[in-house]
Amino acid sequence: MQIQRETAAEARAHRDMTEQTIADIARFLQDNFSQRVTAYIAGIEDAKQVGKWCKALNAPRYEAEVRLRTAYQIFKIIEEGENLHTARAWMIGMNPQLEDEAPLQAIAEGRFKDVMAAARSYLQGDL
Repeated sequence: MQIQRETAAEARAHRDMTEQTIADIARFLQDNFSQRVTAYIAGIEDAKQVGKWCKALNAPRYEAEVRLRTAYQIFKIIEEGENLHTARAWMIGMNPQLEDEAPLQAIAEGRFKDVMAAARSYLQGDL
């Protein structure tokens, strides 16, 4: 039964991620992690670009958008299974399944499948 709930949560998070504009996603990440951390996730050095994305003045390059959308989707999966504060802490904390890197760091490195596996494990109570 729990696996079905998590699958439904993942489907809702995926749908939410695809329906949001990149401006909305950038704003959400900036509000929850800061402009500088959002730039780090996206793989850019100029944090001011994040503010421009949030205002839809321009858009991130493809690779940056993929990182931002992935971070948003995984955050939403954890948030649905727990709550906003736990999701934020999970995303920035060291994770033993990610060789003690934070999920946000692993996303910035492009390790999307590893982070999704760690999120699923966490929600199943394996960590």
